[in-house]
Amino acid sequence: MPDRFAAGTRVRTFPYDPPHHTRLPRYARGKPGVVVEPEERAPLADLSAQGRADAPVEQVYAVRFAARDLWGEGDHHVVLDLWESYLEELPDER
Repeated sequence: MPDRFAAGTRVRTFPYDPPHHTRLPRYARGKPGVVVEPEERAPLADLSAQGRADAPVEQVYAVRFAARDLWGEGDHHVVLDLWESYLEELPDER
């Protein structure tokens, strides 16, 4: 199966706040970033942390965020490993 997002793809994380464990940090919810690279495929941690054997296996992506987008200040970047279902593609800025 081909990767949904290629390196360089602009994405936004989903803004939801689930009532259970998630590996999408609160500070990164609803924020724009750029895919650095696809990594491995892994069971969705949100479900596997609940002890469920039916967690879907998804592509995990390294996604780079500008600190300014996350916290309103800073000149550095943060890279997070995020599951595919946390991401949506943003339209080109043209």
